[in-house]
Amino acid sequence: MSQVDEERLSETEVEQQVLDGGSKLVPLTESIRYRRRAQSAEKKNEELSAELEQTKAELSEAAGELESIKTEQELVRKLSAEGAGDLEAAVLLAKSRLKGSDSKDVDGCVEQLKKEKQYLFGKTGTANLMVKKTSGVKSRSAGQNILEQAAKRAAGSGDRGDLQEYLKLRRSVL
Repeated sequence: MSQVDEERLSETEVEQQVLDGGSKLVPLTESIRYRRRAQSAEKKNEELSAELEQTKAELSEAAGELESIKTEQELVRKLSAEGAGDLEAAVLLAKSRLKGSDSKDVDGCVEQLKKEKQYLFGKTGTANLMVKKTSGVKSRSAGQNILEQAAKRAAGSGDRGDLQEYLKLRRSVL
C-alpha cells in the first residue's frame, strides 16, 4: 500500500507541476527559509540604495567645495600678481562678486575690482617698511665730549634725571 500511495502522490505532484507551469513542490520549511532570505536581500538592497544616495550627495558637496577652493586659489594668485596690498579684502570682494554673477570669469572680476577699488592695489605695504627707523642715529664726532660731560654731571649731582640723560646719550653714541 505504501507504493500505491507514493505513486498517487507522485501522480498528484506531476499534475501539480503541470498546473503550476513546471515548478517543483518545495517543502514548507524551505519555502519559509527562501522567503526570509528574499526579505533580507530586499532590506539590504534598500539600505545599500540609501547609502548610495548619501554617498552621491556627499560627492556632489565635495565637488562644489573643491571648485570653490580652486576659484579662491586662482583669485589669490591673480590678485597677488596684480599687486593687491590687502589680499584678504580683495579676495573677499572678488568672491562676493563671483557669487553674484553667473559667469566664473576670474580675470574679468580682477580687472573690474582693480578699476573700482584702486586703493586695494597700492604699493603701501613695501614702501612703509623701508622708511621706518629702527634706532636713533649714532653720532661719533662730538659725542664723546658730550657723553663725558653728562657722565660727570650724573655722578656729581646724583639726580635720576641726569643719570637718565646720560644713559640716553650713551645709547645714541655707542
